[in-house]
Amino acid sequence: MGTQKVYINARFLTQSVTGVQRYAIELVKSIDCLIDRGELGTGELTFILLTPPSQIQQINLKHIQIRKVGFLEGHLWEQFELPFYARNGLLINLCNTAPILKINQIITIHDVSVYAVPQTYSLAFRAWYKLLFRIAGTTSKRIITDSQFSKQEIVRYCKIKPSKIQSIYLGKEHIHDQDLDLNYIAKIKGQKSFILAVSSMSPNKNFRSIIRAIELMDEPDFDIVIAGGTNPKVFGSSDPLDLSDYRYLGYVNDSELRALYESADCFIYPSYYEGFGLPPLEAMASGCPVIVSDAASLPEVCGDAALYCDPHSPKNIAEKIRQLMNDPDLRDKLRTKGLKRAKQFTWEKCASETMTVIREVLKCELPSSTTG
Repeated sequence: MGTQKVYINARFLTQSVTGVQRYAIELVKSIDCLIDRGELGTGELTFILLTPPSQIQQINLKHIQIRKVGFLEGHLWEQFELPFYARNGLLINLCNTAPILKINQIITIHDVSVYAVPQTYSLAFRAWYKLLFRIAGTTSKRIITDSQFSKQEIVRYCKIKPSKIQSIYLGKEHIHDQDLDLNYIAKIKGQKSFILAVSSMSPNKNFRSIIRAIELMDEPDFDIVIAGGTNPKVFGSSDPLDLSDYRYLGYVNDSELRALYESADCFIYPSYYEGFGLPPLEAMASGCPVIVSDAASLPEVCGDAALYCDPHSPKNIAEKIRQLMNDPDLRDKLRTKGLKRAKQFTWEKCASETMTVIREVLKCELPSSTTG
């Protein structure tokens, strides 16, 4: 059997790195490592990253080719040029979007929040993603998603057969790939201890309830540090949060993020809706005790290694923060459980399970990969 081409939609290399782009980058790097170790056979597959001409993120790969193709950008490149350049092979789409006219493809749909919490997105964004999920989700060969919860939601909202959807958990090793920035730690570590919130500024992430919870606490003896960016083109309009009384850092790089996790006394993530929830896993892997909402995929990911709160109740969130910050033994217990829980989630395992899906679609008889 001749070499089969597997193209990867690398539009994510032109975007800022949030959870979706992180998944794509780490998965591609892990597949490259599997190739390097000879675990994917002896040349039956050729992997090629196809990027728009404005590639901005650098990714170091030994075996996967990177090609800049076409002249367009963004959705136009993805819908009209990408299918042409991937016409003679299987196309892998890792970031929710895919060309509607391509049939021989696999798409990762991380969540269907545009259906479940539509009020958090702009009308145009919502309409486009609903159309894309319905068409690409139906015509593609397989769908990959981040959790059993997300799989059930895709079946519920997109009416896709469960047998077509494979849930594959994400990994966490990337959080330790960067050197710890000691200068940044000194800069952020004031005289008070601090709780940390990290995410995009989507209304769905529920930062407003964190702020309200802090307001309900009588002058707490700790700071709150918030890190994350916003995208007004994506998220629906809402009253802006007043963060003037808090340490809002905006977008932070990977080295700074690691420093934040390892310096915080508590990580708070009361999100309403998640397909997976990468920040809590990163925090657990960094030895930071976590408080997360008892909603969506978060109990599935965090297990017994987190303290759970009601995302709809600032009062309950405040109670959980007090409970954790006033109990050093509980923090130590959750820190130990979190480190143990995080070991179950690896990018190598994610890559191996993704390769199983790819082989099933291609009907390749390659040697089984081993997972670490």
